[in-house]
Amino acid sequence: MPRGRYSLHDPHDHTPLGEEHFHCAPGPSGWRYVSQRTTPSGDHAGSVDLALDELGRPIRLELHAAAWQVRGAALDGVTWVRTDPSGTHATEGNVRAHAFAGGSPAFLVATSRLLRLTPQSPTTRVRLVTFTDPVLAPRTIDQSWSLLKSEAHATDNGPLIVDEYQVSALDTGEQHNIHIAGDVVLAAPGIELESLESPPSTFPVP
Repeated sequence: MPRGRYSLHDPHDHTPLGEEHFHCAPGPSGWRYVSQRTTPSGDHAGSVDLALDELGRPIRLELHAAAWQVRGAALDGVTWVRTDPSGTHATEGNVRAHAFAGGSPAFLVATSRLLRLTPQSPTTRVRLVTFTDPVLAPRTIDQSWSLLKSEAHATDNGPLIVDEYQVSALDTGEQHNIHIAGDVVLAAPGIELESLESPPSTFPVP
């Protein structure tokens, strides 16, 4: 069960946004990621609880940030309920999308798991509903993903397979690369892996 810490920063001006302390693990029904987020000063900033089924679809999502809460799942696309800080009003949303996205590294692992690309796969388009920090406002985005290469790196625990993806935002054309090993993001815009107590878990080869 990988357990570690990511540092988060603004991908454009590198302003520190805080840290995400996480643990994750594959299980008999898929994969689960749980984390607590802190501000740069160390105060609690929110949490992420994401569970995927064996196909990589989100079967449960729970986000907390700035007293806002979102609960969601894959249902007729993706469906969610967002609750305001007072708890008196809740709004429900549904979009014909493939999965969820957001500021947590968990969503990058989840999308890569859903797509299951190989270096021979064509560039694949995916529609996601992202929840923007800090008020978890929903927004539908379209991306294209391609797996550029998979490389084995020698470690004390045996070879570690690192996948390099190119992700493009279809509305702006902006491209960036992300590096994922198993169920851990090694590097991505705005995300740095600072510590990892155990090796990443591996998923079955598609």
